[in-house]
Amino acid sequence: MPQFQANKLLEFCTSLIHGAGVPGEEAAIVADVLVDTSLEGLDTHGISRLPIYLTRIQNGRINAMPNIKVEKTAPALANVDGDNGLGQLVAVKSMQAAIDLAKEAGVGMVATKHSNHYGASSYYCKMASAEGMVGMAFTNTPSGIPPWGGRKPYFGTNPIAFGFPGKGQPVVIDMSSSIVARGNIILAAKEGKSIPEGWAIDSAGNTTTDAKAALDGAVLPMAGPKGYAMALAVEVMSGILSGSAYGPRVGWIYDDSTEPVNIGHSFVAINIDKLMPMDEFVNRMDNMVNEIKSAPKAAGVNEIFIPGERRTNKAKKRSQEGIPLNDQLLGELNKLAKEFGINELK
Repeated sequence: MPQFQANKLLEFCTSLIHGAGVPGEEAAIVADVLVDTSLEGLDTHGISRLPIYLTRIQNGRINAMPNIKVEKTAPALANVDGDNGLGQLVAVKSMQAAIDLAKEAGVGMVATKHSNHYGASSYYCKMASAEGMVGMAFTNTPSGIPPWGGRKPYFGTNPIAFGFPGKGQPVVIDMSSSIVARGNIILAAKEGKSIPEGWAIDSAGNTTTDAKAALDGAVLPMAGPKGYAMALAVEVMSGILSGSAYGPRVGWIYDDSTEPVNIGHSFVAINIDKLMPMDEFVNRMDNMVNEIKSAPKAAGVNEIFIPGERRTNKAKKRSQEGIPLNDQLLGELNKLAKEFGINELK
């Protein structure tokens, strides 16, 4: 696959998003989230999503110029109305609002409604870590997981993420409530590939390795009933608490509807300095990380990784070698570039 340097992709994606009608500064925010996500190797949640976002802006399903409103409701709380803007833009502004609250109150929590798919939760937790804070992010997604014992999807794959400042790099935990992110199945279906056994069931409730059948059926929760319980908790934190859509009411941008998807999020920032000196926290984190990495290894294991470490390693590698884009995605992006009068990516 052709590979492109991150700065070139950032410029290209910013131009594409701006070409679709998003103001320049806001287009750059969205592009940064997408490129950063692909840089870390999360290709299912990064640049690969850009064509559908831009198509939905073109047909009016996503608002290119949202009036995002932040309403402070208490010293440490705020509501955000995303006005159906691009999810990455709404999420960045929401986490920034949580960080601003935490600078004053010690903790900040924001509930966000009227948003869209926001990509990888890890990005927003890294925002908080960069400010010396613990970050947490929740979002609901279109129905994909059945309640435990059911065969029809109700909950989304509903990820939860944490970010903790550390020496050199933050410790970032980002996981979906499903056994695998639905984006992996979407990508497999798009590329005509099968999926591993145990990922999903078809519409009749039977296990399947057919990606398209899985999209008509349901993704299985991680850890059985535990994943189901986590999906429910994230649904409350992001959909119920924000006043946004929840369960099967959450829309899916890949279908033919013209209605807003109305995804909900919530974000938490905790100001570490209000609990202990930052140096003490970082040193304690570093000590824990070193202890974990020096723990006795199981047979066949060469290295114990800290959550988020492999993504950081991938980002370092792709910063040097470039970010790969498959021919189909590159063709879709260049087709949009031609429509917007932008130089194609070569």
